[in-house]
Amino acid sequence: MRLHFTASPRPEAQEALRRLRHTFGEAGEAQADVVVALGGDGHMLDALRRRLGDGKPVYGMNRGTVGFLMNEYREEELLERIAAAEPVGIRPLVMRARTRGGEVFERRAINEVSLLRQTAQTARIRIAVDGRERLPELACDGVLVATPAGSTAYNLSAHGPILPISARLLALTPISPFRPRRWRGALLAHSAEVEFEVLDADLRPVSASADSQEVRDVVAVHVAEDLGSELTMLFDAGHALDERILREQFTV
Repeated sequence: MRLHFTASPRPEAQEALRRLRHTFGEAGEAQADVVVALGGDGHMLDALRRRLGDGKPVYGMNRGTVGFLMNEYREEELLERIAAAEPVGIRPLVMRARTRGGEVFERRAINEVSLLRQTAQTARIRIAVDGRERLPELACDGVLVATPAGSTAYNLSAHGPILPISARLLALTPISPFRPRRWRGALLAHSAEVEFEVLDADLRPVSASADSQEVRDVVAVHVAEDLGSELTMLFDAGHALDERILREQFTV
């Protein structure tokens, strides 16, 4: 098995990178069978986005902070662990964001696409699903669309639902909604196309982010699942992402 190692800038991740390359060698991205990502969840998301072109599986080991998407860091029997790992397939979201200046940016997200107010002014956002207006105005700090893989991240912090990894659903979740105050979001089919229109964008500017990739001063954002791409994460047997998500639902 040929491995390619990648690491976040954190000192502990860089030290792990040096040790593992010395022990197992380095195949390079093009020749590798598996990519091993060393760091936290942020680095795992970056490593997955780099695989959009070739779909090679990514096996993460935690050298960061939370590490929800990572396996435990252990150097022993690494090849055996990877060979026995359970694959989890996920589809990213495509965000197309248009700015006040007319520029259009396309970004992909593994966890979520989020819209956030840029100033102290409350954001005012119109929401349409599959071309039909569903909410003429949401006054809020923001709103997001999360994948099942990302449902336990920012979405959960915003009191959105936890989605099983195999669920063919997306979570549409408001962030600190002011009006309508009682709206708690919606569950959408994975094939749904969500359109956000920023109302009064000059006075109430809004940014849009695909995971950590931010576009500022947006006026319209289109979000849909990338049906043409599938990414694969590898998890140690018995510690797959679906089990972690299930455990999260019983955490009190």
